[in-house]
Amino acid sequence: MTAPLLIIAAGGTGGHMFPAQALAEVMLARGWRVRLSTDARGARYTGGFPDAVEIVQVSSATFARGGLAAKAMVPLRIGAGALGAMARMLRDRPAAVVGFGGYPSIPALGAAWALRLPRMIHEQNGVLGRVNEVFSKRVDAVACGTLPTTLPEGVEGVHVGNPVRSAVLDRAGAGYIAPGDYPMELLVMGGSQGARILSDVVPPAIANLPMDMLRNIRVSHQARDEDGERVSAFYAEHGISADVQPFFDDVPRRMSEAQLVISRAGASSVADISVIGRPSILIPFAAATGDHQTANARGLVEAGAAIMVPEDAANPESLTEQIHLVLGNSDAAMQMALAALSVGKPEAAEALAQMVEELARKGKQT
Repeated sequence: MTAPLLIIAAGGTGGHMFPAQALAEVMLARGWRVRLSTDARGARYTGGFPDAVEIVQVSSATFARGGLAAKAMVPLRIGAGALGAMARMLRDRPAAVVGFGGYPSIPALGAAWALRLPRMIHEQNGVLGRVNEVFSKRVDAVACGTLPTTLPEGVEGVHVGNPVRSAVLDRAGAGYIAPGDYPMELLVMGGSQGARILSDVVPPAIANLPMDMLRNIRVSHQARDEDGERVSAFYAEHGISADVQPFFDDVPRRMSEAQLVISRAGASSVADISVIGRPSILIPFAAATGDHQTANARGLVEAGAAIMVPEDAANPESLTEQIHLVLGNSDAAMQMALAALSVGKPEAAEALAQMVEELARKGKQT
């Protein structure tokens, strides 16, 4: 008997792709076949996906980029992607289709809607992304990663949390070494969008720390390609040990070894921080749709696990003060780490997988 097929549709950022990877890992373990539908941009994030996942690149596009000519081609590219997805679905008849947002998820979700296949979406943020908002009334179920999530009138969501990859689960609740007079690790993550402000303000904020604290600090700083050289040079000029890269493929390890995480408040970053359990300073991306990163950060902040700094207040002076507040008080830092764990949902991927299997069973009965 052929194993059931799950199609996962996800867009081209880590925020969409990491929870998609987490679901793929669990569904494979449950005996399913898994196919990922994404575009060329999303394919860059598939290095961590299990080898058993079939990766299909589809044609898609967004109105948010390019000139008039590119925008005129958007409907044609999406249409071509949807037709290709429909042909594959008619041939393979997936048991369920799950969308994680981002414009590359449009073709697969659109095809599943047209063919009336069992389908659902997972929204990572506290505010629906544009694509998920469009499909929220055109799917059989809506899973939510952040509590609360603002949903359109008449749409009910199931809060499952944000799935984290197995590499994160392997570090779940890793013992926290509170800051003190010994080597300390800082992890700085900007995500795939809006990382520049962290490259502008975090290095000088760290450099302004008292020398007796600064001498112990080692930094892992994720910076855009165009910012990496100047960020590395700044750290070197100030005698700060720093590893600056555009992308860390071992974030779980670095996070578990960190005394403090300074990050944007993307849903996946927040989920990783809460499952591993680390104090954090969160700087929500002000241009995020519906200010959803502020909503993402709220759970950690209200639990006493994180300090939220609005983007317009993020300057070297204010960040120096907040970093010193955490690293200068080991008891408070330990309490923040424990508070982060209290809001983590390491079971999120299993809960989402359960929803997928229930959706598939209902689809068989109709």
